[in-house]
Amino acid sequence: MNDRQGLIVAEARRWIGTPYQHQASALGHGADCLGLVRGVWRGLLGPEPVRVPPYSADWAEASGREVLQVAARHWLDPAPGAEVTAGDVLLFRMRQGRIAKHLGIASGPDRFIHAYSGHGVIESPLSTPWARRIVARYRFPCPEGAE
Repeated sequence: MNDRQGLIVAEARRWIGTPYQHQASALGHGADCLGLVRGVWRGLLGPEPVRVPPYSADWAEASGREVLQVAARHWLDPAPGAEVTAGDVLLFRMRQGRIAKHLGIASGPDRFIHAYSGHGVIESPLSTPWARRIVARYRFPCPEGAE
């Protein structure tokens, strides 16, 4: 794990134990999966680039619009290679044929941190059932002036 990956994982781990709260992004008080990624962004890069509009728990599932995937492609960088590495932002499709609507941050090749309803922010094994749901991997952009 390089220094940048270590910083990302350390920032994500700070959020472990934060209760689950839909649309929230407050360390120690409440976060959902997007709120966790937003909080890690703020910890690494500073203020968020845009205000996140209200969203429903189904993430536009009825319309079939890939809201999270479009936003991830716009604000994050594609992760190179085929293997999950520490610091990757993971986008999950929870059911075949449905939109992608869950996010996590890899803490290693076989673990990830995510906010999960009923559990809060936790670190979980990236087991086969989770790994097969990954539809895309992204990286946080490098801060200005960093390599």
